[in-house]
Amino acid sequence: MSGKIGIIALKSAEKTGNRIAQILSEWRSGESFLIEAECPRFSSGEGKCVIRRSVRDRDVYILVDVCNFSLRYQMFGESNRMSPDDHYQDLKRVIAACNGKAERITVIMPFLYEGRQHRKTTRESLDCAVMLRELENMGVHSLITFDAHDPRMQNVVPLMGLENVSPALQFTQAFLTEYEDLRIDGEHLMFIAPDEGATERVVFLASLFGVNIGMFYKRRDYTRIVNGSNPVIAHDFCGTSVAGMDVIVVDDMIASGGSMLDTARQLKEMGARRVFIFSSFGLFTSGLDKFDKAFADGWFDRIFTTNLVYQKPELKEREWYFSVNMDRYLAALIDTLNRGDTLEKLIKPAERIKQMLDLYNAG
Repeated sequence: MSGKIGIIALKSAEKTGNRIAQILSEWRSGESFLIEAECPRFSSGEGKCVIRRSVRDRDVYILVDVCNFSLRYQMFGESNRMSPDDHYQDLKRVIAACNGKAERITVIMPFLYEGRQHRKTTRESLDCAVMLRELENMGVHSLITFDAHDPRMQNVVPLMGLENVSPALQFTQAFLTEYEDLRIDGEHLMFIAPDEGATERVVFLASLFGVNIGMFYKRRDYTRIVNGSNPVIAHDFCGTSVAGMDVIVVDDMIASGGSMLDTARQLKEMGARRVFIFSSFGLFTSGLDKFDKAFADGWFDRIFTTNLVYQKPELKEREWYFSVNMDRYLAALIDTLNRGDTLEKLIKPAERIKQMLDLYNAG
């Protein structure tokens, strides 16, 4: 076993950190693992980190949610919303405040900061790679992230551990629990990739479920850039007929949701019976109104996302939304790492998913 656990939850992940600490305390005879830390700011907007308890010789786990846009700070008398850049800077401040005294530092960053800027095709920055190298140089032992936009980013830091975890097990549990009328076979169920980047996720789940896949191909206008990317002209479907079938669209994130809703609409127009959406991160950057309308129009039946990033209170109240709780899973990851055990059974859930499907099919 490594040193005693210390959990530092940045303000962005405070609620999650408290729940994880409580779960670990129940598992470990009432020990207290939370280490209070804060990142106050000067009136100029500059910040610092202050850790209130010693981290000496502890196995420290730092939780940060770079997508938590609900937090604000004062700068020159005005209220500023915290951006992913601000959250990342606070993370570095916490690491620096540990002062090299911790036995080991593990960063838990569910949404990989700048994970969408994972490659360059012209004169542009490689922000995700820069971030990973910075954390490695600051002495971070390992980083845990979920459903990274491009898992090959771990090649940037071959000497720092980077665990890219899939929430496929938790999605399967939630889905099978919520719906008791599913017919899991190739004639009644299909997994759909909304673009070519999501194919690997879809192939993994479809192989375990024993069903077929379909894929949408995004045709883009490469002559212009809108909001940082080439706009999508159309979604073309590749696959067999979905008429009368339940379909599950799987992707790593819902940002504005335009592409996902267009995919759902086309599947309904092609005759799909029900459309379900699995997305690790529900950001809903353009609000919820268009999802409300799409649901009312019958484009989709349910959206499942995890609670790994900040969720608006009004999102949780939506009839069409299901929040997949990951708290116990995060606690299990920390507990396993601290004990020095292998993570293989936790991060490679194929066997457990298969067992769950066998039980479901057996009634």
